[in-house]
Amino acid sequence: MFDLNLASAGHVRHYTIVLAGESGWEVRVEEDRAVRWSETYADWHRVERSLAKVKREVSELLARGWTILPASR
Repeated sequence: MFDLNLASAGHVRHYTIVLAGESGWEVRVEEDRAVRWSETYADWHRVERSLAKVKREVSELLARGWTILPASR
């Protein structure tokens, strides 16, 4: 549903929101391959709020010079 990688000065942040089966959706932020934050929500409205938070953070990082990496497959 949402999968984005940003890079700056050898650091990488990976943002994902994925369906977590019957549990709902998992929202996860990884930094340099370590999980910085992860939550699972059953309520879609909480997912929307988390997505808005992630988008704000991404916008701030892009403004500071981070770049979007191509999707890895």
